[in-house]
Amino acid sequence: MMNNTTKNQVCKVSPGTVITGKWHKKTYRIVRPLGQGANGIVYLAESMDGAVALKISQNGVTITSEVNVLKHFSKVQGSALGPSLIDVDDWIRPGFASPISFYVMEYIRGESFLSFIQKRGKEWTSILCLQLLSDLERLHQEGWVFGDLKPDNLLVTGNPPKIRCIDVGGTTIQGRAIKEFTEFFDRGYWGAGTRKAEPSYDLFAVAMIIINASYPNRFTKSDQPIKQLKNIIANDNNLKKLDTVLLNAIDGKYQRASVMRKELVAKISQEGTTSSLIQNRLSPKTAPPPKSTKSTSRVIRKQKTSKQKGGMFETVLLLLFVSLGYLLYLYGQVL
Repeated sequence: MMNNTTKNQVCKVSPGTVITGKWHKKTYRIVRPLGQGANGIVYLAESMDGAVALKISQNGVTITSEVNVLKHFSKVQGSALGPSLIDVDDWIRPGFASPISFYVMEYIRGESFLSFIQKRGKEWTSILCLQLLSDLERLHQEGWVFGDLKPDNLLVTGNPPKIRCIDVGGTTIQGRAIKEFTEFFDRGYWGAGTRKAEPSYDLFAVAMIIINASYPNRFTKSDQPIKQLKNIIANDNNLKKLDTVLLNAIDGKYQRASVMRKELVAKISQEGTTSSLIQNRLSPKTAPPPKSTKSTSRVIRKQKTSKQKGGMFETVLLLLFVSLGYLLYLYGQVL
């Protein structure tokens, strides 16, 4: 069995290393590590087509599983969960007996979720989570649960701001045991349910993400964890505004992300001016409203009347010229 030291040696790559795929022959130059998980390391790399994210794993089964998830995500219409898949291959690394599996995906440029919230304001937490819930609804309808949902796996990118997920390692088919989790966002850790992959598992994590936005340093679990979470919600002004939504998610009462989203929208609308300003920033600018129908009709009638008067004047003038010409002709005949 491969020990942890050997695993680290397999996945650890120095900046500047060039990785060439055994089968597709594409090359990638490693720039720096982006993140490390239980089953591998993700690196920023340079390719012929620009910057990419490249994941190396000592476990070929893990690579196959994550690649299948990314392929499935690409079929979920309108979803921004997960980066797009670019390449899958093996690397014949000098000094290693067996090929090393890796895959290449879209490199998502953006700002970390918590950093974005701290800079822009906590009111953005709900707005971004509305989009997250929409994406989760589509994913759940396809029979999957994201699993390891946490701020570390979320980036905010683009204008208007859009939330994107950057690690699909915990995504699990519904009904199975969750593959990967982080304690603070795991309902099993808080004694709020099992680690069975079902929509309510992800929705508990969304509630904890909202709580984490108000408590960036997190907090240690007490001997009465559910009571502790409810007290924290009740004693924080920002969380208290969303109390019923958070409590329902913690208690496992939501079975669909769309229901949680609908109730979150209702709560946000009660906040008034602040959420309205954010919604305006997220919405595209619209052209000023046209003038009233009555005013427009009046202008059109005036234009038509002017044209009609002008036309009549021209006709009368033309008749006068014709008449004058005819009279001159007759006068000439007489002479």
